[in-house]
Amino acid sequence: MMNLYSGTTCPFSHRCRIVLYEKGMDFQVIDVDLFNKPEDIAVINPYNRVPVLVERDLILYEPNIINEYIDERFPHPQLMPADPIMRAKARQLLSGMEREIFVHIEALEKSAKTADKARQTIRDRLVELAPIFTKQKHMLGEDFSMLDVAIAPLLWRLDHYGIDLGKQAAPLMKYAERIFSRQGFIDALTPPEKVMRR
Repeated sequence: MMNLYSGTTCPFSHRCRIVLYEKGMDFQVIDVDLFNKPEDIAVINPYNRVPVLVERDLILYEPNIINEYIDERFPHPQLMPADPIMRAKARQLLSGMEREIFVHIEALEKSAKTADKARQTIRDRLVELAPIFTKQKHMLGEDFSMLDVAIAPLLWRLDHYGIDLGKQAAPLMKYAERIFSRQGFIDALTPPEKVMRR
């Protein structure tokens, strides 16, 4: 049995929950209050952060590593491309998204002084992505993939974070609605996450 220690409002934990529900496998989600973390989180993850995946003797604590492990261990449906070249491109795109978009989420979560700048940067990057969805259904083409999993929690939280993308991002928002209607996404939402979106 896999146990996922997951923040009830953490967008990175949300990613892992989406993958677990997309796979439709046997697992347990252990909800963690981010403002009152149990001491055992610091014991199993030296960075004292969630998500953390525990399966027997295995402990993983980076969301992308957790998700790739789940994808390789339970290959259906496959969320990383089967082709090594496409898989490498997917990893590179994911790495770019981490550096250019997701790195700014912490400033929004903590309402830091840099939150306005973070909001603007995320907005600009997402607007740049919008034209992709006039030509294709998902981030990598026709198939739902790990890149869609990565961006979905952020798109769900746009209202919550006070990010308005404007009309030029309409193709991106149509794409977001497609992702939000997936059963795996719906099942992965926690009660606090459900109320984040108007």
